Amino acid sequence: MPDVDVLVVGGGPTGLAAANALGQLGVNVLLVEREPGVAELPRAVSVDDETMRFMQRLGLVDRMRDVALPGTGTKYFGRRGQLLAYARGPERPPHGQPIKNPIDHAEFQLVLLRGLRRYPHVDVRHQTTFTGFEQHADGVTATIETGGRTETVEARYLLGADGGRSPVRTLIGQEPMTGSAFEERWLVVDTINDRHDERYAMHYGDPDRPRVIVVGRDGRCRYEFLIRDDEHPTDDDLPDLVTRLVAPYRALAAEDVVRSTIYKFYALVADRFDDGRVFILGDAAHMMPPFAGQGLNSGIRDAANLSWKIAAELQGRAGRGLLDSYTRERQPHVEATVALSVRLGAVMMTRSRAKAWARDVLFATVGRVPAVKRFLTEMRYRPPALYPDGFSVDAGTDPLAGRMLIEAQVIDAAGHVVGLDAVLGTGFALLAVDTDPRCFEELSAAVWEQLGAKPVHVTLDHRLPVVRLRLEGVADLDGSLAAQLDPVRGRCVLVRPDKVVAGTFAPSEEAPFAAQLAELLGEVEAAAPAIRRSGATPGR
Repeated sequence: MPDVDVLVVGGGPTGLAAANALGQLGVNVLLVEREPGVAELPRAVSVDDETMRFMQRLGLVDRMRDVALPGTGTKYFGRRGQLLAYARGPERPPHGQPIKNPIDHAEFQLVLLRGLRRYPHVDVRHQTTFTGFEQHADGVTATIETGGRTETVEARYLLGADGGRSPVRTLIGQEPMTGSAFEERWLVVDTINDRHDERYAMHYGDPDRPRVIVVGRDGRCRYEFLIRDDEHPTDDDLPDLVTRLVAPYRALAAEDVVRSTIYKFYALVADRFDDGRVFILGDAAHMMPPFAGQGLNSGIRDAANLSWKIAAELQGRAGRGLLDSYTRERQPHVEATVALSVRLGAVMMTRSRAKAWARDVLFATVGRVPAVKRFLTEMRYRPPALYPDGFSVDAGTDPLAGRMLIEAQVIDAAGHVVGLDAVLGTGFALLAVDTDPRCFEELSAAVWEQLGAKPVHVTLDHRLPVVRLRLEGVADLDGSLAAQLDPVRGRCVLVRPDKVVAGTFAPSEEAPFAAQLAELLGEVEAAAPAIRRSGATPGR
């Protein structure tokens, strides 16, 4: 018997998020982190609405309200300081959360770390170093070292969330990653006692000194400045450079600077995110410039995508076919996000006066066109989490397959207004959209029981929800859900645990849909292990 179901290497946000998601699903987890605790110095400075929705799914969104500032997006300014665009997302955020939420990195990690206390089957060991592994048919034999003592851990799966210099990535032969490093250097300064009160980030496309300002909670603020080619500051020069560059915005005392450092940015993606029973997530799988604010958020998406798939395999609900969809789904989206980050940096942070002038003229001209203005304002340039080549049926023709279901407000059978995610739960859900609720009684494919899909009837067009014994019924509150589900009225919608639609079908099409679904799931082993929902893990 293995010691744990899953060994997670790395206690940063991605590893902690994966451990929380697995723990919520009853998976026995050991997380090892070489540092003594969470990273105390600031790193990532914001999470987006999709990450906040994931925190809601983990039952941690209320704790996030104490550490995240509900933000409104990003303002982009031209070479003379004029406003070019205000990217603040759609009026009705699809994930039901503010579009951009500045955070303190350490506080965010603590929310995730403390969240693991809810699960006796999840063990966390700090000051523990992962040193290697051997993979075999049934799992992974890993070696870890704590206080000079080496031991082995048997796990069914190994998750490498161990950062940009990931040993796990190296050991599965995904070194080097594909992409490029940027020669440009940026000074990053994190401050406290700051008087900025903006709820939006500020990107200044001044070719003389491109810069970024991100305001946080409780007087925190991050400043980022491009270092010119003729500037070569040493460690001794750094305090004076910080004071000089921040001076137009505020006076700085020594105690106001939490961290100042010089960074180079990378645009890198691994060729594969998996190798047998080993998976890599977050910076271990991809690194990107910060200009789209998606580095941390992409790691959280990895955790959200992979965790339920591993749990489904361990529960005997799915075979290897489901796990194979992880790289196919996440890698293209990550590549698109990295490309966006690079483009934004090239456009907004250019050092060319000619390019900056052309950019500003273009924004001033086309920004008046309503369709273009909506494209920029609603952030439609941001790649959606769309998974056409993965665990979805007929994604090429189905209007919803591979797309995330929005987090809409609905009316439940008791007449209460609730979020749809709360109704759907943490597993699969099967929606019947504006059709006879008796259709559930006619569905007979074994795959629904195999997945444990929860039946939910959805009523649109401002009517009350269906109320039937042993059937959850909800009604669209304000038309948001109808706007997305209108093309699939009269059909059934299978929603994955990560709230991505696996596909839709008319009740009369159940048999072929179920057959395709079973093929995607892969062959389930007859002796698939049961999830151990309690019990000691190594070191407990």
